[in-house]
Amino acid sequence: MPYSLLISAPELQSLLDCGTPCMVFDCSFDLADPASGAQQFLQGHIPGAVYAHLDEHLSAPAHGERVSGGRHPLPTRETFAAWLAQQGFAAGMQAVVYDRNGSAFCGRLWWMLQWLGHEAVAVLDGGMQAWTQAGGALEQGPQATRTPGVFQPSAALRPLATTAQVLQGLGTAGQTIIDARAPARYRGEVEPLDPVAGHIPGALNRPFTDNFGPDGRFKAPAQLRTEFLALLDGRDPATVVLHCGSGVTANPNVLAMELAGLGRAALYAGSWSEWCSDPQRPVERG
Repeated sequence: MPYSLLISAPELQSLLDCGTPCMVFDCSFDLADPASGAQQFLQGHIPGAVYAHLDEHLSAPAHGERVSGGRHPLPTRETFAAWLAQQGFAAGMQAVVYDRNGSAFCGRLWWMLQWLGHEAVAVLDGGMQAWTQAGGALEQGPQATRTPGVFQPSAALRPLATTAQVLQGLGTAGQTIIDARAPARYRGEVEPLDPVAGHIPGALNRPFTDNFGPDGRFKAPAQLRTEFLALLDGRDPATVVLHCGSGVTANPNVLAMELAGLGRAALYAGSWSEWCSDPQRPVERG
C-alpha cells in the first residue's frame, strides 16, 4: 500500500532496501539565503535523492505561465509534470519528500504531486534529522544523472482555492480561513516579506509549527484533531481554506488536518502575498 501522508525513517529505509520503485526529493531551503539548500544537498543527502529548489522547480518562472500569484506562484500542472519526468519520475513510483527545515518546505512538493493526481507521495516525518538519528546513510555531491521518464498529470487529488473564491466567501459560513503564519505576522505587528502587514479578514491563526512535537515529528492524530477542533470552535472542517505567506508553509496544516481525520482542506496557494498585492482587497489587523 502506498504512503500518501507520512513515512518514518525506518519505513523509508525498508523501501530503499527492498528495491521498491521510489524517488526521494530533498526540498531544503532558506528564504533568506535561497542558495543554501542546494549547498546543503551537496554536503550530504539521502542516497539517490533529487534536489527540488523552491524558486526554480516548485514555483513558476518569473515570466512563465502560472496558476496562482504571490511570491511563489504555482507553475502549470503540465510544466511541473515535465520537470518531474526529466528527473526520471514515473507514475508507478513512491515519492518521499523531506527537508532540514522542520518540514516547512517539503510539504509544497507533497501537495503539488497530489495536485497532479499522484497519491503515492509522503513526507519523511522528522525530516533529515530523523533520518540521521535512525542511522540512515548520506551521500555527498550532485545528484546522479537519470534517464528521463514519462509522467502525465491526472485528476487533482487536492483542492486549490483562488483569490476570487476566497474574496467571494469572505464573511460567509461556507468558508473558514486558517492562516499558517507566525502570530506576530498574522496580527500585522511585523511583516518581513510582503509589502502589507495584517491578515485576511475573519481568518483564524494556526502557525504551521504548532503541528510538530519537540522531536520535529508530527503530533499524534488525536492531538491534532483536538487542537484543530478547538480552533474551529464549531465551524465545519469542510469549509476550511488554508494559506500562509506564499502557499508553502500552509501545507503542514493541510497534512495535519488529514492526519486528524478532518478531510482534505483547500489550499489558497497565492496566500497573503497575492491577497495583499491589490490595495482594493480588505485587510484586518490585530
